[in-house]
Parts: sequence; C-alpha cells; structure tokens
Amino acid sequence: MNTALQRLYFALFGLFLSLPLIVVAGVSVNEKQNLAFPPQGFSLSWYGEIFANPEWRSALVASVVLAALSAALAVVIALPLAWFLWRREARWANIFQLLGIAPFTLPPVITALGLLTFWATTGFYGQPATAVVSHAIFFVTLPLVTLSLGFSAIDRSLVEAAATMGADDRTVFRTVVLPLILPYLVSGYAFAFVLSLNEYIVAYMTVGFTMETLPIKIFNALRYGYTPTMASVTILFVAIAAIVFSLVARFGDLPKLLGAMSTRD
Repeated sequence: MNTALQRLYFALFGLFLSLPLIVVAGVSVNEKQNLAFPPQGFSLSWYGEIFANPEWRSALVASVVLAALSAALAVVIALPLAWFLWRREARWANIFQLLGIAPFTLPPVITALGLLTFWATTGFYGQPATAVVSHAIFFVTLPLVTLSLGFSAIDRSLVEAAATMGADDRTVFRTVVLPLILPYLVSGYAFAFVLSLNEYIVAYMTVGFTMETLPIKIFNALRYGYTPTMASVTILFVAIAAIVFSLVARFGDLPKLLGAMSTRD
C-alpha cells in the first residue's frame, strides 16, 4: 500500500511539474494565432515558421553558433585547469577552482553587468565574439565540474606506470588520461551547450542590440504581440535539451555527473 501511495505521489508531482510544458506544447499547435488551451485545431505550421521565417531562422543560427563556440571555449579553459588541480594536490590550488566556479554561482544579472562594464570599457561591446567569451566564462563551471569528476575517477597507478615506462606528461595525457576523461569532457560540453542555447541575460547585456539569439528574439517579439512561434521555439529548446541529456545518460555516467557516489566510493 505504501509503495502504491508513493508511486501515486510521484506521478502527481511529476504531472504538476510538467503542466506548464503541456500547456505550452498545446499552445504551439494552435491552428490560429491565439493563446488558447486546449488548442483550437491542430497545426505544425508554427514549427515550420522557425525555419521558414528569415528572422527566426537567423536567430536560431545565431543561438546554435553561439552555444557551440562558447561551450567549446569553456571546455578549452576548463580542461587545463582541471588537469592542473588534479596534478597539484595542494590547498592553495583550490583558489583556482574557486575562481572557476565563481561566475556561475553569482546571480546572472551581476555577472552580466560586470561583463557589460568590461566590454564597454575595452571598446568591444556589441561584437559577437564578446558573447562567445562571456558565455564561456559564465558556463566554464559546468565542464570544470564534470572534468574534475573524471580526473578523480582515474587510477593514479596507471599514470605512474606510464611514467615509469618513459612516457612524458604529454604522452601520458594523450594516451592514458584523455581516453579516460573523454566521456566527462563530452558531457561538460553538452551541459554548457544546452544552457548557453537558452541563456538570455548575459547575451542581451553583451550583444543584445547587434545580434539576436532565439531567447532575445522571443522577448523582442513580445513587444508586437503573441505568436505561437514563441511556444514552438520553447518546445524545440526542451526537445534539444532532452535529446542531449538522454545521450549523456546513455553514453556517460549521469548519476555521478549529478553528484551521486559510486558503490566503490
């Protein structure tokens, strides 16, 4: 009886959490341009509008390019930092880890204002590259955490054995370490990519007047009235996130990436 009640409770809780998404999904297939639920008629034309309309298509491309480049840069920053923290077992080295997670722990508006001030002072405000660098700094925590978990899972005796056989640091990293941390590296990239794709405040503060990402496009379009295309974009983002995290769960150690300890620990 207790098990049945628990299942019912979690089912109702899951339904409660998913209700906003269900409503948005229903609105996105309305046949007419209105904010109605249950949907009045059925049409997928609003999803086609994302790719057919030049403005929405341009915003989609901008979002994907920004997310792809910023996630790659975040991994490039996090990888040597995580490698350094793993090799240097010293308390003073933890200050670098603190610096790595600080941008993500601060309120986004504080980080965005700081980046806005920096780019405006240096004269680069409004350049697309500033959004890439800003997102990489903001989301570097994600690959840093996943890579740190990956390094912590490596048996140090493997590295010592490779060094004993004459391998230098580069060879050890390329032949021993990198293959072992590759799933964590891909996972960190995936997390940063998905969050960058949906991020609004930092992008708006750095390039909001010169480049429209999809989140910025949605907020700008709201000034001229509602359209179900906005709901379609939301569902598209959710679908992309679900696919990416499903792949991470399928090919990576998702429980450990989310903080769970293994049975060996």
